[in-house]
Amino acid sequence: MDRLIRRFCSAVETVAAILIACVTLLIVASAIGRYLVASPVPDAFDIARLLLGACIMWGFAVVGYRGGHISVDLFTLNLPERARRWIEVFAWTVLLFFVVLLVWKMHARVYSAWRSNESTFDLRLPVWPLLGLIWLGAVASLGTISARIYMLATGRASIEGGADDETPTDWSAKS
Repeated sequence: MDRLIRRFCSAVETVAAILIACVTLLIVASAIGRYLVASPVPDAFDIARLLLGACIMWGFAVVGYRGGHISVDLFTLNLPERARRWIEVFAWTVLLFFVVLLVWKMHARVYSAWRSNESTFDLRLPVWPLLGLIWLGAVASLGTISARIYMLATGRASIEGGADDETPTDWSAKS
């Protein structure tokens, strides 16, 4: 089970990295085109903003597993580790509930864009595939947050998360 979770999370990290590379390349290409040949990449703004949304959601999925978020733990710092662990499980479960709602509403947005044939301004490209990519990032978050809850509840993850948890290079040694 742990190996499957690790592979899934590694795939999510790969998708997030590819998306950020695509956004970067698109923006650089458009800027070069605009300033050197007076012709930016058509629809670069629309595609970049949608890809940036996908980057955020897929990055959120990575955070969902790594647990590397900002937290204030003044209250829980003095509690025993077992109590802190269950408070973390509860907090991640609340987050999971809200991500379920987010996935539901984002699916409605993708469906709406598909039904209305919403498209970009310049090339009239349909936007629903890119909105779907954002939605898939939210769906991936469901998986990574669920994995985080499982790992916390079974004692396989650090309560603090972030850098204390295993990295992908550690996983290959344990597989």
